[in-house]
Formats: sequence, C-alpha cells, structure tokens
Amino acid sequence: MALCGACTSNGNEASNATSVLPRTEVTIESAGGAHRFDVEVARTEKEQADGLMYRTNIPQDGGMLFAPYPAGGGAPRAASFWMKNTPSPLDILFIRADGTVATLAENTIPFSEAPVSSREPVSAVLEIRGGRAAELGIAEGDKVRWKDVAAK
Repeated sequence: MALCGACTSNGNEASNATSVLPRTEVTIESAGGAHRFDVEVARTEKEQADGLMYRTNIPQDGGMLFAPYPAGGGAPRAASFWMKNTPSPLDILFIRADGTVATLAENTIPFSEAPVSSREPVSAVLEIRGGRAAELGIAEGDKVRWKDVAAK
C-alpha cells in the first residue's frame, strides 16, 4: 500500500498549482438524489502523487478523480492517502470496482501525514471539498459514476 493522492511531496509547488488536467463530470447517487461534480482527472503516477497539494481554492462542486487507481490500471488495490502539503480539508471517497463508495474519509486534516486508508481494494478515488459529503448526504455504499477521459 503506497501513500498517494493529496499526499506525496515532490517539492514542485509551482507545477502542481498550474497543471492543466483533463476534466470530467462525476455523479454520486445518494439517498438525497444525484450530486454532480466537475473534477480534474489524475491518471498518471505523478498526477496522482501531486493530487490537490498546495490547492487553496477547491470549488464547492469541484475536486479530483484518481482514475484508474492505481495509475496505469490493474487490479483494484488498497489505497492510503495523506494530506501532506495540502492546505484544504478534503472528503476522500474510496470507490470499489462496482462504483460504490467503500470508505468515506470526511474533513481530512490539512497538512497531516497520518495515513487515510481505503480499508479494502479500490479502483478509483474521489477528493472533494471538505464537508461536502455531509452537506449533501453522501455516504458509504452510494453509487459513483463518471465519463472516461481519453488518455493524453
């Protein structure tokens, strides 16, 4: 299990803050209805390692999708993220291969190096603005879907 996501430091603050990643719409079906997010897509190891580090302006319905997870594809695996160099609290949704939320880590602590674990194998991870899951009633077991983004 490798630490990843809004997580590992590469010491290159400027490149992350100005990177241009592809975007997609993510829909989460919860008991309260459908919730749509316009998110960046991190597909490569570097994009996933940089995650949302250094970001201070996460839009209310924005975020980052790590898909496929792990980068490059392969079988689902346990994920462990941390918040090192991430100044904004995040809700981290670990998503199973069937598209359901396996684990929801709410309002993760900015700059923390404590691991945030998926607790089971996952095939994607979604990071959204901290507190949004509770505001919208998003919970473990909810269905998540998105349009695939063509490789660069």
